[in-house]
Amino acid sequence: MTISPLIDRLIEALQILPGVGSKGAQRMALHILQRNREGGQRLAEVIARAVEEVRRCDACRTLCEERLCSLCADTQRGDELLCVVESPADILAIEQAGGFRGRYFVLHGHLSPIEGVGPEDLGLEALGVRVRALKPREVILATNPTVEGEATAHYISDLLGNTVERITRIAHGVPIGGELEYIDGGTIVHAIQGRRNIT
Repeated sequence: MTISPLIDRLIEALQILPGVGSKGAQRMALHILQRNREGGQRLAEVIARAVEEVRRCDACRTLCEERLCSLCADTQRGDELLCVVESPADILAIEQAGGFRGRYFVLHGHLSPIEGVGPEDLGLEALGVRVRALKPREVILATNPTVEGEATAHYISDLLGNTVERITRIAHGVPIGGELEYIDGGTIVHAIQGRRNIT
């Protein structure tokens, strides 16, 4: 059933967001039109401006509106650690967790022959340029713990070869507060393989 062609288009447009199905999009659309038109107008303006102005950082390839993002422009961050991630969302997660003061490089995906994503699609040439410019002592491969993420990490490790003193992979394992009996087998295997000394 259609209420109006324009409302239908709004509902359809909202479904591009991750995790938003037709019912959720319908609730959002009707909420905006019934209760918060001013907020909807502000949202539309900000989305239009972001789509127009946000680009990739020249150095790390995260999303920003300047030539360099605030992290790359921060002179207090060290060049000795370079963390390679799949998406800008991964940078946000690491930054919100705190404790990392190095540099980043965003792949904007992972290797996936099935989806037609090859090394050239991940900006690996730009990664080589970044590594040569920063000369980090360690590159941390923080791709996701999926088959594709693991393959991407191995490919990058082989690619960088001897150009970096140390190439590491983020640890995968049991979450703090987790109980082994409820953890899946793959996670336990990674946890055991990634064990480290206590002292």
